[in-house]
Amino acid sequence: MYIITKEVYFCYGHRLMNHPGKCRNLHGHSVKASISIRQEQLNSQGMVCDFSDVKACVESFIDDILDHNFLLHKDDPIIPALIANDERYLAIDEHPTAEVLSKMIYQYVKQQGFNVDQVVLWETASANACYRED
Repeated sequence: MYIITKEVYFCYGHRLMNHPGKCRNLHGHSVKASISIRQEQLNSQGMVCDFSDVKACVESFIDDILDHNFLLHKDDPIIPALIANDERYLAIDEHPTAEVLSKMIYQYVKQQGFNVDQVVLWETASANACYRED
């Protein structure tokens, strides 16, 4: 099995309303996402796929949906204030944890036709969450 990994970087704000600690407050992260693609056979160019194809796919999704955005649970009471002030946000069904974001990226890249092995989202330099299907 061959596996390649492309890293991308972005920033977002969020809060975890159900968290007992400081993560329940609005805060932001500068993150790294590592997207790994796998293939049993290399293509005619001797590659799993071109790194630039992975970058183009994932960066368009990140730029349009995640980067410099507030990611909030759909029931977050701050949403009306964001709407009133014409602020950018994304309301999702789950709490916007690193685990949930890694799954979102995984599913998008997979829907674009890539054979995704896993997505690892580094929330800090020492903490990450990974999503892969077994």
